[in-house]
Amino acid sequence: MNTVVKIVILFIFSQVLNAQESVSYDIIVNVKNIDNNKGKVFVGLFNSEDTFLTKKFKGENSTIQNQSCVVTFKNIPAGTYAISLFHDENENNKMDINFLGIPREDYGCSNNATGFMGPPKWKDAKFELTTKTITQTITQTITL
Repeated sequence: MNTVVKIVILFIFSQVLNAQESVSYDIIVNVKNIDNNKGKVFVGLFNSEDTFLTKKFKGENSTIQNQSCVVTFKNIPAGTYAISLFHDENENNKMDINFLGIPREDYGCSNNATGFMGPPKWKDAKFELTTKTITQTITQTITL
């Protein structure tokens, strides 16, 4: 067999392997019990404990209708993730905080995780995306 044919076969084989490894799913985020329909909801998807609440893996925002919204993260590889969101009621594209760093706008996390004397922890908010599209329903938004 000549060298060119071997290279073509190896290339095709490697593409088939890559296609099998790149299976991905969707994460659907249903946010309910929002205080009102003003502004929008910013939703961050995090893929590591080290970057949780500081550097999102993916981010989306959504308008609010009937005090709820839905955000879908598409083509997400299997893995461990957590979601954090906030209601940007005044539409300034950031979470407003007071002088102590405490949020002044409603927020929530996957698994409806809450923090005690601080933000929710990764271990409470994380979930596994393994073999199918999943839905996270966040019904608890927190206002301090």
